[in-house]
Amino acid sequence: MRWLGLAPGLVFLAACGPPLDEAQVGASSSEVTTTNPVVYFEIPVSDMQRAVRFYEAVFGYELRRGTVDGYAMAFFPRADGSRGASGALAQGNVYKPAKAGPVLYFDVADIDAVLARAEAQGAAILYPKKDIGEAGFVAEIEDSEGNRIALSAAKD
Repeated sequence: MRWLGLAPGLVFLAACGPPLDEAQVGASSSEVTTTNPVVYFEIPVSDMQRAVRFYEAVFGYELRRGTVDGYAMAFFPRADGSRGASGALAQGNVYKPAKAGPVLYFDVADIDAVLARAEAQGAAILYPKKDIGEAGFVAEIEDSEGNRIALSAAKD
């Protein structure tokens, strides 16, 4: 994905809103690092079996199941040393699927193909594919559990 040499979130924010000044970002240029601030995420699920089927079918990942602190988890692949974060599907009494709250953006090669696979799995398209200029394309779907999940794809 092309992000104009900056952190993906900052470029996306710049592409979708007014420029941010130092006070808004909360760091001076000397404090900016090349490390992405998000290192891990968990997506709440109600039905782990259904959610694993959905994510594997839509994104083509093979998720690895496990248990952490008594909670069922299914881990996305992780490429140490690569850009971005990885995470897991998580099921338990503290995990409540929802459309409100943080939105995770999955980097995909072909947004149209992913949208088609998501619809084939019963997903609702919450925000159709939109061209956001040099940053590429975005869209949002509702996953099998009721979470809002975003897609991001570079322009070729």
